[in-house]
Amino acid sequence: MFWLEKRQWCQREIVCTGAQDDAEEVACSPGFQVKQYQVEYDGGFLKDQPLLKVVFDDCAENQDVSFEVSHPDFLIDEDLNLVPRRDVIDSGAVLFVHGLNAHADDMAQVDIMGAPPRSPQTLREIVGLGDITPYRTKRSLLVPPMFVPENQRAPFPRSIGKVISYDMKDDHYFRLTGKGADQDPKGVFSINRRTGEVAVSRALDREAIAFYHLQVSTTDMSGNLVEGPVDLDVYIIDQNDNRPIFKESRYSGEVLEGSPSGTTVMTMTALDADDPNTDNAVLRYIILRQSPEKPSPNMFYIDPERGDIITVISPSQLDRETLPTTQYELEIVAKDMAGSEVGLTGTATATITITDRNDHAPEFTHSLFQASVDEGSTGVVVNLTVDDRDDPATGGFRAMYSIINGDPNQSFEIHTNPDNNEGMLSVVKPLDYESSMFHTLMIRVENEDPLVPDVIYGPSSTATVYIAVQDVNEGPVFFPDPLMVTKWENIPVGSFVAMLNATDPDFRQIQSVRYGVLRDPAGWLSVNPVKGMVNTTATLDRESPHVHNNRYSAVFMATDNGNPPATGTGTLIITLQDENDNAPYVVPSVARMCEDAKEVNVAVIGARDKDIHPNTDPFKIELGKQLGLEKTWKISRINNTHSQIMLLHSLQRANYNVPLVLTDSGFPPLTNNTELKVQVCTCKKNRMDCNGAVTPVTDLLLLLSLLTLSILCL
Repeated sequence: MFWLEKRQWCQREIVCTGAQDDAEEVACSPGFQVKQYQVEYDGGFLKDQPLLKVVFDDCAENQDVSFEVSHPDFLIDEDLNLVPRRDVIDSGAVLFVHGLNAHADDMAQVDIMGAPPRSPQTLREIVGLGDITPYRTKRSLLVPPMFVPENQRAPFPRSIGKVISYDMKDDHYFRLTGKGADQDPKGVFSINRRTGEVAVSRALDREAIAFYHLQVSTTDMSGNLVEGPVDLDVYIIDQNDNRPIFKESRYSGEVLEGSPSGTTVMTMTALDADDPNTDNAVLRYIILRQSPEKPSPNMFYIDPERGDIITVISPSQLDRETLPTTQYELEIVAKDMAGSEVGLTGTATATITITDRNDHAPEFTHSLFQASVDEGSTGVVVNLTVDDRDDPATGGFRAMYSIINGDPNQSFEIHTNPDNNEGMLSVVKPLDYESSMFHTLMIRVENEDPLVPDVIYGPSSTATVYIAVQDVNEGPVFFPDPLMVTKWENIPVGSFVAMLNATDPDFRQIQSVRYGVLRDPAGWLSVNPVKGMVNTTATLDRESPHVHNNRYSAVFMATDNGNPPATGTGTLIITLQDENDNAPYVVPSVARMCEDAKEVNVAVIGARDKDIHPNTDPFKIELGKQLGLEKTWKISRINNTHSQIMLLHSLQRANYNVPLVLTDSGFPPLTNNTELKVQVCTCKKNRMDCNGAVTPVTDLLLLLSLLTLSILCL
């Protein structure tokens, strides 16, 4: 590489040894004739082994030329070779060479190809010269970047590089400032005031601080700034001192049974705190151990770089129902240094669960189930059992039952028992032995989840249930029920009401039936125990409180002579037709008026009747047939049910009983001779005071008083 650079330089400007004989000589430019060099980095450099030869010409035979290298472990020997002073592994990515004598003062840059990436700074960027030309203005203070391996051992301090100033005078000093020098963390780095050699005072940890940014300047003896400050960047070279660490000690993943080979199950990720730009943090993953090892110790593979765990086993072998277990544990190792033997390791456990898919149809344990049930009863009659090899915790195991034949009347239902997956067949409508002694049902079982495409429900997914109905002695049944009849109220005691009809449903048995009264609220009825004839034992009264909406209800029972006897009940409803057997009565029974006839002297009264139309209104309300009564009171009709009574002249404050005659419109009509109590009260300012009224005055006394008064007036 050096000779390539030299040839390129020769073609540009200067006549070199070995160049074409006919090349014209040009004016000499003092200094390095090649400004940039390259050398390959292969893990380090051996002591005293030349790396390259620099080309320097001061145009005066190179007398008394001195060279300084920015890295203290390198030098330029008398043959102009760049040579390590010792075995060097921390060379950094760039070196700077300073050549100086009375005729020349120049810098060159050596790039270490393949060394760990460092600062992208070049010689031009550091010295601030821009493009290097044969004649240029230079900075006198050269501060190259420096590199320090972490975890160095004593003794300290250790030299890490040198700052060069070609304009350094005896009364000038180097000064180092910034974090790591005179700022926290203080005292990590120091500089020799006279020579510019920079040293580190203790072992460093790259994972704590990976980079220090300092400033170098020169001052006079009084501390006055002469030049600078110039940035000094110190990079901490990583050592492989951190093991890979998994975020968790145990990881969990799942893979569906039957998955194709190459299916990604999960990803394992470990972290390494070392420099990610070096092999110290480049991880490789391996599976150290699989448990259990059957059916193959290599069921899974881990991508060494990405950490993806994928399946290797064939889909047919990845069968949850035939594998020795549904969980496999993998011990995963992450190793840094790209997996080399010297790499550090970290471990974690991956637990992989083989999850179920519905690849097995449920099958009945028997093709025929039998049960018996008493007629007239309901509830569970038989439990149907099935086998299913799928995971009990999934819908691929849970069963759903259905009746597909044999139940036209929907007398049965079947439900799944969530505790044991059995089918509970129940009678929901009572069965009748006399109608059918046997029932044959066809039951189908399916899963909640659909089967995988290549699996179907077979003949074992259906079963037959044979149910025998047991005969039970049933009570006689009334027909019709209820029995409806219509009768007049007040018919003679002993009158015929109805004929009950109860039959025994157990027609396969010969049994007799006897009747009885179970509930007769008013005690009006009796029944012939053999014939079922119902007669009256008392007067039927439509107005009785036991009659509602003109209907009277009684309950009868019929008992057979079976073993044990059975009883049935039936209802008799009698609709009672009304007779005009209730006279009307006055409402209200008390009326109020003012003693002064000029005030309120009218009251509204009405008539009521317990009978129903046409035996009620229109009512006739009249004064009683007493002499002179019409001179004090007057009754006027308002409508079919109400009239008004009027006081014709003033009366003293008292209670009066006024005779009335009320007549309904029945056929024949009924009349009621009754009295209306009238309170004559004191009325003032629209207020009526009826307190302290004297004893009621009968209409006869009132009549006598009126007659006496009329005689005296004659």
